[in-house]
Amino acid sequence: MSSSSSSSSLAAAWLVAFLVLALACHHEAATLSTASRWIVDQSGNRVKLACVNWPSHLEPMLAEGLSKQPVGVIAGDVAAMGFNCVRLTWPTFLVTNASYSDLTVAQSFLRLNLTESLAGIRANNPGIVDLKLIDAYKASSSRSLFLSFSSIPAATMARARATVVSSLGEKNVMVILDNHVSKPAWCCGNNDGNGFFGDTYFDPDVWVDGLTKMATMFAGVPNVVGMSLRNELRGPRQNPNDWYKYMQRGAEAVHAANPRALVILSGLSFDNDLAFINSRPLNLSFTGKAAFEVHWYSFSNTQEWASGNANQACARTSGGVSRKALYLLDKGWPVILSEFGVDNRGGNRNDNRYWGCVAAVAADMDLDWALWTLQGSYYLREGVLDLDEVYGVLDRAWAKPRNETALRRVQALQRPFRGPGSPRRRRTPRSSTRRRGRA
Repeated sequence: MSSSSSSSSLAAAWLVAFLVLALACHHEAATLSTASRWIVDQSGNRVKLACVNWPSHLEPMLAEGLSKQPVGVIAGDVAAMGFNCVRLTWPTFLVTNASYSDLTVAQSFLRLNLTESLAGIRANNPGIVDLKLIDAYKASSSRSLFLSFSSIPAATMARARATVVSSLGEKNVMVILDNHVSKPAWCCGNNDGNGFFGDTYFDPDVWVDGLTKMATMFAGVPNVVGMSLRNELRGPRQNPNDWYKYMQRGAEAVHAANPRALVILSGLSFDNDLAFINSRPLNLSFTGKAAFEVHWYSFSNTQEWASGNANQACARTSGGVSRKALYLLDKGWPVILSEFGVDNRGGNRNDNRYWGCVAAVAADMDLDWALWTLQGSYYLREGVLDLDEVYGVLDRAWAKPRNETALRRVQALQRPFRGPGSPRRRRTPRSSTRRRGRA
């Protein structure tokens, strides 16, 4: 490549980065903090996180579904269904390993032979095809440029609007960046090399470097309100001492790079266990910005839900979640239920029994939460092309809700019932909104 073409490419990349930030800044910034167990805004009023997970951590390293629908349409559907937040996943290697971070969207999909998905992306989201993966993901934090929108070519504006975080920002949807894995892959297994500090792909120094880069990159993006340090720590290496050593280090790194962001810490055993915090408190240099997260699925207690009385199963399993994680609410820490969900086809007996229990606990404690999951399908998951995600809120075509009844049950949990500035009475949840035509 000639020096002149290289300079032009670099200038174009910076221009797109600036525009993404500028577009995001047209929307109100949400700076969140903690007040005891509550997450609050700058006025001290409760902000209930009613999020949905949107994966971007699998081998293609692109937010799922962009081969099926325009990113703006998907972002609009997130907002129309009542979610005010997305837990957007990412792999460490996206920003720390050049063999991944230097790839464009097209290169990433071609190396995996995902030609059909790439054709769909060209049709639905042509502005991102030649972007680097991180540029397709992000809204950049270049704060020193001031340009007039009227002088920007239409094609460049389109590329800026095509990025995932900025599209969510345009719909006033908050984003939590979730470091899901190190090496891009489906998660999770005890021996997948991504589970705990020191595993094959989980170098603590590289991980902190990745957190720092992402926190810095998104520090100026108003709708990015938090960072989850790591999803589902697990495996034979896991132990509390290393958890404190590295999670506290990661938390400090994120806060130093982006003091505005909430810092969210997960526990051990697939994020089912934070009991060890009870005997050894977290030690951070900052206050008012840290929260914990916990996961709870029916398959965490398969035998409990498979047999016996459902009410008794609920009492036992919810009691276990409370002893291992939700007890922290009474100690003045926010605890986000950052993954829970069911098979939305409705035929899974264990899930059906579990749902009434987890929904009742979430309502009674008025938890912040992130439903698993948004996506109706995956580009590639565990070697299967276009795999149907039965836990997905959207159907396989990403065209409409998979199960309207299931969605209404989720929507009943979206509004705050308690906390500073919350309404005293529960309001009737909004009904689900059917998909509009393409924007």
